[in-house]
Amino acid sequence: MAIFRYKAHTKKGRIKSGIEIGINESEIISRYRRKELEIFSLVPADNDLETKIKLLIERSSTKDLVIFSRQFSVMISANVPVVESLMILIDQTENFSLKKMIADIAFEVDAGSLLSDAFEKRPDIFSNFFVNIIRSGETSGKLDEVLNYLADEMEKSYDMSSKVRGAMIYPIFILVGLVAVAIVLLVYVIPNLTSMLTESGTELPFATRVVIGASDFLQHYLVLIIIAVIGLVFLARLYLKTYNGRRNLDYAKLHMPIFGTLFKYIYLMRFTRSLSTLLKGGVTITKSLEVVSEVVSNIIYQEIILATLESINDGNPISTVMENEPTIPKMVPQMLAVGERTGKIDVVLDKITDFYGREADKMLANLSTLMEPVIMTIMGVGVGIMVAAVIMPMYNMASSF
Repeated sequence: MAIFRYKAHTKKGRIKSGIEIGINESEIISRYRRKELEIFSLVPADNDLETKIKLLIERSSTKDLVIFSRQFSVMISANVPVVESLMILIDQTENFSLKKMIADIAFEVDAGSLLSDAFEKRPDIFSNFFVNIIRSGETSGKLDEVLNYLADEMEKSYDMSSKVRGAMIYPIFILVGLVAVAIVLLVYVIPNLTSMLTESGTELPFATRVVIGASDFLQHYLVLIIIAVIGLVFLARLYLKTYNGRRNLDYAKLHMPIFGTLFKYIYLMRFTRSLSTLLKGGVTITKSLEVVSEVVSNIIYQEIILATLESINDGNPISTVMENEPTIPKMVPQMLAVGERTGKIDVVLDKITDFYGREADKMLANLSTLMEPVIMTIMGVGVGIMVAAVIMPMYNMASSF
């Protein structure tokens, strides 16, 4: 793989220039000839500052990987050879970082490496789940089928993640706005309103004294508060990098009001969908559970899956451990037991995924409705405190004259 800075003549005689990635010079020249562009200058640009900046800025996103997986699966299903498919994807991919990665993979596969081995060398981009799906397709000779499964599941997972992020924007925006307005009021507005109250010498209500105290504190220590918040965020990030920190956070997610149930549905969908995809790809149940434990992204569920794996190795059914777990709905082990008895566990897993997918969609659709009472209560309490702290003392002063 190499990166070049090129200049080329268009069909109309205009000059086009830029940075391009390819396996070698001849490959880039032939690719541009197919676009009716004649390259007349091709200079190596691997160490150029512009190249380094583009690789740093244009990181591969989940959406880019979803599109790559779908396009790759379509071409493999059309019986296009792997290396040729990757070469076509280099030309079709806009993200510079992903384009470089695809070119690297194409070069390695063309040199004799397995496709799954090439993906495995990039764990920051391709998960263990992704690699094992590809490896199972290579082993079974059904690469086109498993790529289709993989593309479908990645699209479904991406759609669900997008819906969750979209649903979270509204409450986060409102809460951040409330905090910002409260700070502005306490630092700039309240001092002017309450100065006359303090100068009057009358006894102030408790709410007024609290607001004045909070205002004085923010005025004098706002910088220290900002530094403390930044420090707490830094310490929290360090704590969350530890096993206990991540476990406590994952436990808290499952027990949050409103969102806890939604998180359970998402983790269950991730578990059943990933396990179904791996089983359909020909991966053994034990290896599938091992991979899925890393994919589910929640330590509580990861521990349950690993305990299930140990139970299976001891000769027990897959539903044995889950039957006694409070975070697993009773329906899941019951349906898994039916799937084991009938030999259609992948079909049962798909049914469970569909069910919780619908439930999660309903919750996401109603999330703003569920959050409105909470947000309105917070706003009402805030407004009530301000009214009690500022308006009531002024009213009492006016009434005394």
